[in-house]
Amino acid sequence: MADEKNEAPEEKSEQTENGAAIEEDDVTFRILGQYLKDLSFENPNAPASLNPEGEGPNIDISVNVNANVLAENTYEVELALQAKATRDNQTVFAAELLYAGVFQVENFPDENMQPLILIECPRLLFPFARQILASASRDGGYPPLLLDPIDFAGLYQQKMDEAAQEEASGTA
Repeated sequence: MADEKNEAPEEKSEQTENGAAIEEDDVTFRILGQYLKDLSFENPNAPASLNPEGEGPNIDISVNVNANVLAENTYEVELALQAKATRDNQTVFAAELLYAGVFQVENFPDENMQPLILIECPRLLFPFARQILASASRDGGYPPLLLDPIDFAGLYQQKMDEAAQEEASGTA
């Protein structure tokens, strides 16, 4: 029969500035609020653009994420979505949405804070922003614009790669 070790799981801790230990269990992440900051829906060629005949419009989507420090451990994260539908070089509709949330993060490792704020926070906001944009396009007389899920980790990595390239070319 094999020997079994009854060891307690190893506790992971860090030291704070004053030397006190922080246990991993002390990490807190809260959504304090989320809200619509700005919404614009333009339907410049209605009612002619509402005619469903012919090809569907080409739709260009852009996504941007911004974050601001509001107070110690409190961040506002903004998810900006823009959609522009065109057909035959005419704008069918244009929508802009700025949806935000306030997040409180405590006792989280500094090296992981930026990915948390720029990946996880917008990921949590996205379903709500997606629904608002779908409702706006539906209320504008079109089928609901249902955005596919967004890879915020991929967007973050792309931004980091672009920043590294700019830094490298600026110092060369």
